[in-house]
Amino acid sequence: MKQYYSNVIQYRGTHYDFGYFQGEQLRESPILPNREKDLERRKNRHYIVNPEEYINIMSKYSPAILDEIYGLADALDMEMKKAFQLFGGYYLEYTRSGCSIFTDSDFMVRNYDSHPRGYEGRYTFYEPTDHGYAVIGPSMRIAGRIDGMNEKGLVMGYNFTHSKNSGDGFLCSMIGRLILETCANVDEAVSLLKDIPHRHSFSYILLDPEGISYVVEASPRNVAVRQSNVCTNHFHLLNDENQHRQEETRERERTIQAEQQHTTNPHEAFKVMNTPDYGVFSDKYDAAAGTIHTSVYFPKELKAWFVIGPDKKPVIFDFKKWLDGNKVNVKQIKGTLEYDRPFVNMER
Repeated sequence: MKQYYSNVIQYRGTHYDFGYFQGEQLRESPILPNREKDLERRKNRHYIVNPEEYINIMSKYSPAILDEIYGLADALDMEMKKAFQLFGGYYLEYTRSGCSIFTDSDFMVRNYDSHPRGYEGRYTFYEPTDHGYAVIGPSMRIAGRIDGMNEKGLVMGYNFTHSKNSGDGFLCSMIGRLILETCANVDEAVSLLKDIPHRHSFSYILLDPEGISYVVEASPRNVAVRQSNVCTNHFHLLNDENQHRQEETRERERTIQAEQQHTTNPHEAFKVMNTPDYGVFSDKYDAAAGTIHTSVYFPKELKAWFVIGPDKKPVIFDFKKWLDGNKVNVKQIKGTLEYDRPFVNMER
């Protein structure tokens, strides 16, 4: 077992200032050297960015997040093309992952399954003072979000389906950020997902205070919407987009459905996802399918739970109190995984 951690980051201000603030933090962090090493290794295959095209498309969906990337670049004295490659979330390759999600009318619980070497260990609170909604959740590639909730109570998580036959478009993590910062409810999020270009095939699971959850199946070629409270790593409507091997993801879906029907509260639902004995939590880290974190979001209460690793009591965050101006006293969220290689924020 190895100990891991996520740093808790809190900021209120403009997007440019938030970007500059994060850039100053990254100067002393192993995250950037590790990302640059990955960039150098893959640059001829995956990290293709046209800066002018990126500026045009991000200006359409969120000029504010574009300002954040400018702030990051300025703080790091970095050329914009490289900043777009590292932080922009458009055209970039994405690591294969698992993930499982269950929703009730009052909460969403989510296992994020991937490879620890790609996990950057940053849990963010950000309230913009220029444009967009305040958001809580773990980050991916600095500017993106893995899952999260905004001040309106809109909750989002995504699950990987495949990266074959990719198209020009945004990565899931940047799409997640755009959903949470620019959409007030499930209907607005569905509209955005139908409009935005998708790089790869993912399911986006949405819940808001109205209590009805939707799964949006999105690929570079098509988008379909269904009402459901369970999602793993295969499509139901866009069946032609599925991978050939679906036994594991369908079995995990059946396990969640069977186990969660007996749960009567969020604590029990959380245990089903976070306790290995139930068969949903995974330790397949070398296959990029091990559970790194379990998160729970409560859209009506604006509270969030978060834990790294299995069989742990979650850290509880009161997002509403934070929105009212109170600081969170937690500096790091610590946990252990049955693995021996670090997150990218821990060492070079």
